[in-house]
Amino acid sequence: MSLFRDDGVVLRTQKLGEADRIITLLTRGHGRVRAVARGVRRTKSKFGARLEPFSHVDVQFFARGSELIGRGLPLCTQSETIAPYGGGIVSDYARYTAGTAMLETAERFTDHEGEPAVQQYLLLVGALRTLARGEHAPHLVLDAFLLRSLAVNGYAPSFSDCAKCGMPGPNRFFSVGSGGSVCVDCRVPGSVVPSPQTLELLAALLTGDWETADASEPRHVREGSGLVSAYLHWHLERGLRSLRYVEK
Repeated sequence: MSLFRDDGVVLRTQKLGEADRIITLLTRGHGRVRAVARGVRRTKSKFGARLEPFSHVDVQFFARGSELIGRGLPLCTQSETIAPYGGGIVSDYARYTAGTAMLETAERFTDHEGEPAVQQYLLLVGALRTLARGEHAPHLVLDAFLLRSLAVNGYAPSFSDCAKCGMPGPNRFFSVGSGGSVCVDCRVPGSVVPSPQTLELLAALLTGDWETADASEPRHVREGSGLVSAYLHWHLERGLRSLRYVEK
């Protein structure tokens, strides 16, 4: 029997029995973890209020064995709030739907429980902080998070040089299956021709150039969101359920 301590973000919760919950977290040191939190659904439980989606928490786990992830689910025995991002997110529909899509994305990109995913964890914490503070439009924060999640998992799209032959950009065509922008010689059936401003916006979101992103026109933002969604769908092999509710 062992105790483990880590900090993480609550991705989702599930009811278990009459008073318990299964909490899914993305942690700094152990990647995605599912744990049982006993008694948290009771009305007097202060512990349960800290374990809601979007919460950034310091958690103690109790596991039967020398490893946190074993045959059975560990117990979540203590929790301290690091940052209650949910307070600045759930009160606004646009922020809430964007945040929900972020949580689902983070869970989908961490398939194997117990495997550290530090870059994905840090990316999620930063995105939720930005979203909760209202520093940028929620859909822009979401698209930036999706693009960077793809990048840290090895699927970074190209928005200038040809993704197939490396021909210096800008290039006119865009193919999700080819990895982004492609030149006229490398284009494949199904390639689209987005506006140059849309590709400039997506490159800005990927690199963190918020001055360019915030100044983008709505039509370019909508076109860019469509490309991001299609690219994400291609690499995840199925779309995110939560994306359909996101305001554009």
